[in-house]
Parts: sequence; structure tokens; C-alpha cells
Amino acid sequence: MSKKGVDRRLTTILAADVVGYSRLMAADEAGTLAQLKTHRKELFEPKATEYHGRVVKLVGDGTLMEFGSVVDAVHFAADVQRMMAERNAKVPEDRRITYRIGINIGDIIVEGDDIYGNGVNIAARLEGLAEPGGICVARNVYNQVETKVGLSFEDLGERELKNIPKQVQVFRVLLGSPARDSAAVPTVKAKRTLRWPMFAGSFIVLMIVAAGTTLWLKPWEPRVEPASVEDMAFPLPDKPSIAVLPFTNMSGDPDQEYFADGLTEDVITGLSRFPDLFVVARNSTFSYKGQQVPVKQIAEELGVRYVLEGSVQMAGGTVRMTAQLIDATTGHHLWAESYDRNLTDVFAVRDEVTQTIIATVMGDTGQLTRAEIERVSGKDPENLQAYEMVLKGVDIWLRFTPEANREAAVLFDKAIALDPGYARAYAVLAWVHLNDYRYLWSEDPQRSFALAYDMARKSVALDNTDDWSHWALGVVHLYRREYGQAEIAYRRAIEINPNYADLLAHTGLFLTFAGKPEEGIDQIKTAMRLNPHYGAWYPSELGFAQYLAGQYEPAAMSLTEAIDRNQGSPWDHLRLAATYARLGRIDQARDEVNLFLETNPEFSISEIKRNLPFKNPIDLEVYLEGLRLAGLPE
Repeated sequence: MSKKGVDRRLTTILAADVVGYSRLMAADEAGTLAQLKTHRKELFEPKATEYHGRVVKLVGDGTLMEFGSVVDAVHFAADVQRMMAERNAKVPEDRRITYRIGINIGDIIVEGDDIYGNGVNIAARLEGLAEPGGICVARNVYNQVETKVGLSFEDLGERELKNIPKQVQVFRVLLGSPARDSAAVPTVKAKRTLRWPMFAGSFIVLMIVAAGTTLWLKPWEPRVEPASVEDMAFPLPDKPSIAVLPFTNMSGDPDQEYFADGLTEDVITGLSRFPDLFVVARNSTFSYKGQQVPVKQIAEELGVRYVLEGSVQMAGGTVRMTAQLIDATTGHHLWAESYDRNLTDVFAVRDEVTQTIIATVMGDTGQLTRAEIERVSGKDPENLQAYEMVLKGVDIWLRFTPEANREAAVLFDKAIALDPGYARAYAVLAWVHLNDYRYLWSEDPQRSFALAYDMARKSVALDNTDDWSHWALGVVHLYRREYGQAEIAYRRAIEINPNYADLLAHTGLFLTFAGKPEEGIDQIKTAMRLNPHYGAWYPSELGFAQYLAGQYEPAAMSLTEAIDRNQGSPWDHLRLAATYARLGRIDQARDEVNLFLETNPEFSISEIKRNLPFKNPIDLEVYLEGLRLAGLPE
């Protein structure tokens, strides 16, 4: 094969990484690198030779090897793990180097000095499923070595691996157990004999042993297909732009989904608080949840340069978190990290990921001061269980139903009982009471409104850096007709989190009620750019602002979009009725009023006078006149 040629071949691939490498490097960078170098010279290279393999190339702190058979590869991996366990027994715990290993048989592409392909990707993902000091193998490896290596295997079932289209059946090697007489996998109905092509007179086994911070990604993996700036749905912002995709829940337990989602949102929030970044909203990135969508497509649809992917796995009192940052315009992986920490360290890991991303995309200007770090991170809870209660509650609350509101309130109350100083718990509870008041879900709306005010003020008093707290307080002030205080609260929330699309859109609504609908329109459109997959309430509030600004045709288009997206929200029908009336389309206006009255038969203009917090009486009259023309009763 020519040096510059491209060769495709079938091999066995093994991937490994060091557990807690970032912790080791932080403790002693030079010492850690020296130990890894020693392992390569004294452990990996002799062992590779012993099993008829050879070192092909060193990649950063990873090693690439070829072996003569898949059996030799598994023997090599098992010997390495046993030898490392013996070595670690004589080393202080904080200086131990422990590996995870994954093995797969699959196609690779050899192009010059680069080796990559789907087979390598699967091995890398299998390594991520292995326990510290353990080995995970794919079904095709198990079929080949089950009766030949003197080891037992545990069937972990079929798993979805990130960026791998089909599920892969995974087996864990039981290093401490001898092989059993019967097959280890009851789900395997029949064994298949795999026949592999011969290359250069022998079956080639490719082995990757890697260590360090870039191992979850693996530097020898192929670049992603670059996104086209010309094909992007929106022009790239004039500052670094990023979309954080929902972290994959690797625990295998759907009930842990809330934790992965909550941690993703925490990273988004941390990045959003940095004003020199453009951060796409949670709603838009979560629209890709559970889908195998190419990074190229995501970047083009959202109009961003950078994409962050990651995974989270909770087990007992530990958490494993991985993250990789991709420059979608070039296809290059800029940074990747794998963390294994105690669950109590999850906030430190989250902050480290956030700060590293900022430093990576901002260059020299991304070196944060201590004050900036504290602002980006916010104030964390002292009780981890309270944090989990809030995550679960928010996951439920976002359904926006009366039942979900009540269920979430119970969890938020529990969080406050566990951690009375946790500001975010009070903030989300304020939002529960606000929804009860605004949507008339409560039997006593005025009591709910008073509770919302108390909870919001308490939250701000506990943590002046929480955007949700100031936002909730701003809404309460708005409905109390305290417009100056409302504006201060809204502006403070935006100062804390200038990229928070929902906050910006709701600030547009405040501006509309405060007599500044043109400013409200601009604010809502900014929110739509940050959140391209925005919810139905965005065009609803935009249409309302356009109506009060006298832009009736655009208002009709926006409100029609809101109804189409939301399957006919009654309040959108009411707004559209007033808009059609202003356009002289009276029959359509009356149809919209009738649709509204089907679900609100007792509603009248007097209810709007009492409930909607218009600052200027003339704005209220403009709205009411449109509703009168449409036929809404007084």
C-alpha cells in the first residue's frame, strides 16, 4: 500500500483510557507523564511483543498496536489489567493509574499515518462503559474468544452507543472468575463462526491503548464532516457561538434521565452567563435528544460554530462525565475530557467543563478571573439531594399542566427542607405559584400570588446571582403594577444571563405591557435567534407586541404560527381575534372569539381589565377595542 494511499481492512480494536487522569495531572503533571511513559516502555511494548504484536504509533498519550489474533488481544488486555492491579497495590491511592479497556472487531481505514473508522469509534465507546480496571468487549469479540481465553463474561445487553447508528451487544470480562463450562450469555441462542479475510498472510489485530485527557474522544478518530457556513439557516454571530447537546444518560436507568438533562442545562447556563459567547437555548438543543443527527446538520440548522457533546453515568456515590468540543466549521475535535469523581464533586466537574470551553473558544480572552468564575458558576446547593429534588421537579414542572405544577411543588418543598439556603429551590417554587396565579390553576389565586412574591424575594436574598430568582421577582412586580421595580429585576436577570432566550422573550412581554412594544419586538426576535426551535409562546408574545405596535399584518402571521404550533391555545385565539378585527376581517375575528369562548364560556372584557398589567391605559383600550369589534362580551 502506498504511503499516501487509502486501505480498508477488518481488525480487532482495543481502546483504553486512564481513570481520573485530570486529577492525577492536577496533582503532579510531570510525575504522571513520566509514569505513563514508563508504562509504555516497560509494560505495553514488551507485552505486545509477547503476544505477537507491535507498536504502530504513539498518538499523544495513546498507543496504537497490531496483534496477530483477537485472542491475543484479549489476553494482552487481561494481563495489563492484572499487572496494573498488582502495581497499584503498592502505590498511594492518589497516585494510582487505572485503565478502562474496550475491544471491538470492525472495519478501519488506513490513510497515510491516520487510522480511523467505525470500528475504532465503537471500541472507544465500549471503553467508556467499562469499570475502572475492567474490560468491555463487543458481541463479535465474545463470539471469537468465549471458549479460548479462560475467562468468564457478563452480558450487559444491547446498548446505544453515541454516534453509532445500531445498538451493540456488550459483554463485561470477569477478570477474577475462571471460565464456566456453559456459555456466559443466556440470551445467545446460537454461536456464530465468523470468517475474516486474510491480509498479508495473517489476521491483523489492531490494538489501541490510550491514556489521558483526550481519550474519550480519541485523537485518531475521523473528523466530523464540516458544516457549510453558506448553508447555515442563520448568519454566524460575530462572537463564538455554541450549542450544547443533551448529555447522554449512560446509566441504563431511564429514571436517571433528569440528572443528565439537569447537568446539561447547568453547563448551558454557565456558558450563557458569559456575555462574549452566543449560546443556543436548551429548547433548541434538546430537540435533538435521542437522535443520531450529524454535527454538521446541527450546526447548520442552529447557525453555530461549536458543538458540545457529552455523557453522564451515575453509579452509587460516583459520577462519570465525558465531554467533547467540536468546531463544526472545520470538523476538528478541539478538546475532550473524561471525569470520574465522587458524586459530591459533580459541581466542580461542571464548572471545569464550562471554564475549559470558554478558554478554548475565546483564546487568551477566555482566561477567567476569580470573580468571573464565581459569576459563571453561581451559588451551588450544600445538599446534593436537594439539587436532585430540584432537577426532578423542574423536569416535571416543564410539562406546564396543573397536575405537574402540584407534583413539582412537593419536590421543591422537600428541597427547601433539605437545604433551607438553596436559592434556586425558592426560585422554582415561586414560578410554581406564579403559574397557579396566572393560569388560574389555584383554588386561591391571590394566596398563590402572595406566595410567589415571598418565594422570589427569599430566593434573591439568598443568592443575588440566580437569574431565575430575579426573573420570577420581575414577573411578580409586573403583576403588582410596580413597573420600575419589575424593570430592575428583569434587567438584573439579563445581566446575569444575557443568553437566556426564554428570559429575553419574557422581557419582551414585560416591555409590551410597559408601553414599549417596539422594544419588546426586538427582544423577542433576539430570543428567537438564540432559540431557533422556540416554543409556541414566542410567536404568541411577538404577535401581541406587534398588535400593540400597530403592525397588524405581521401580528396575524405570528399569532397564526403560535396557534399552529400550540394546537390552538385559547389565549392566542383571543389575540388573533383582536388582530383580525383591526384588519377589518370581522367574520374571521368572530370565529376566533367563538373558539376562545368554547373553553372559557364565562370570560368577558371585564376579566381582561382586571388581570392584564398594562401600564398605559391607552394600550389597554387599543386591545379592548379590537376585542369589542370581534364580539367579545363586556
